[in-house]
Amino acid sequence: MLNRIWVGFILIGFVAALLQLLQGDLEVFTRVLNGLFDTAKTGFDISLGLVGVMSLWLGVMKIGEQGGLIQLFGRAVGPFFRRVFPDIPSGHPASGSIVMNFSANILGLDNAATPLGLKAMRELQEINPHKDTASNPMIMFLVLNTAGITLIPTSVIAIRQSIALKQGLIGFNAADIFLPTLLGTFVSFCAGLVAVAIWQRINLFCRPVLAFFAGFALLMGGLYWWLAGMPPEQMAQMIGLLGSGLIVSIIVLFVAVAAWRGIDVYESFVEGAKEGFAVAIQIVPYLIAMLVAISVFRTTGCMNYVIEAIRGAVLAVGLNDEFVPALPVGLMKTLSGSGARGLMVDVMTTYGVDSFQGKLAAIIQGSTETTFYVLAVYFGSVNISRTRYALACGLIADAVGLVGSVLIAYAFYH
Repeated sequence: MLNRIWVGFILIGFVAALLQLLQGDLEVFTRVLNGLFDTAKTGFDISLGLVGVMSLWLGVMKIGEQGGLIQLFGRAVGPFFRRVFPDIPSGHPASGSIVMNFSANILGLDNAATPLGLKAMRELQEINPHKDTASNPMIMFLVLNTAGITLIPTSVIAIRQSIALKQGLIGFNAADIFLPTLLGTFVSFCAGLVAVAIWQRINLFCRPVLAFFAGFALLMGGLYWWLAGMPPEQMAQMIGLLGSGLIVSIIVLFVAVAAWRGIDVYESFVEGAKEGFAVAIQIVPYLIAMLVAISVFRTTGCMNYVIEAIRGAVLAVGLNDEFVPALPVGLMKTLSGSGARGLMVDVMTTYGVDSFQGKLAAIIQGSTETTFYVLAVYFGSVNISRTRYALACGLIADAVGLVGSVLIAYAFYH
């Protein structure tokens, strides 16, 4: 599937560029070529930047694994994971790594989540009977990862506050999209879980899964009650304290327990860090391949054609089209996180950060994930070439999450 998407992006982009050339745009191929070079460099820079972070986190995870705490995390969520990941053996370290990855994503700690997710993929590859083909647990993990729940969109709140200052808004609450964004991520997560469960014939109507959803609902309510009355600056500060404090505490806990059990902590860290270096370098060709195809599709204006077609369809059936200007953020987010961030800023600048379109763009940015990037990087890290239905389920979660975000924005702000 990724092969077809990759070829399609390049061929469609090339045809669009030819049409623009025939219409007199003599700079179109220059833009395409510059975009290719820029994205190739970006892909390498991203992978190179991951080397240090990957080495750090896989070193820490190795300490936790040899100290026994990763296995303990896995046993703690055993009932839920046995239902959602029935093919992962009981007590396997992959369960603990998946839990750690989801925890980092929930807290918005992207730098921590990526290496933890790659660690989980390597452990899932160990129990994969067909090394070039995505296994059922891999697909479930990646779809839930791309549709992952984010409690607080810290970066989006910070961007909104900055733009509000430039636009001269006084008393602006940049964090007012907190609850809608949280609901949007939850809709996307549920859609991804249900899509894969249907494909893999997993029964979700069981006590562990229902208990998980009930617990998450209580957590959302408690968190909202705690943070709702805070000013944006204080909310951002408390979120940062919660996330960084939790991660540092986990690192200290791993080191302390491993040392108490007589493990050579230093050698364990070095062993894991070596794995991190190898994984980060292995990602480079897969990431560059995906980014250059996306660049061709974007720089030739194909994304704009898609948006205008959607606007025409919306107007044809008599629906309100105020949400259409924010749609590029959702469509781009599946392809490029930085590209979607730029489109979000453009919407907020054009329509106003406190406008319906500006709020919807922020909700979409905070509640969707870069599906193509995640699939390319994670599958590339373990040399998976046959992804089966992973992309289809990921896009289903994205589509449902995007529609859910639009409906939630209308319910809250329209």
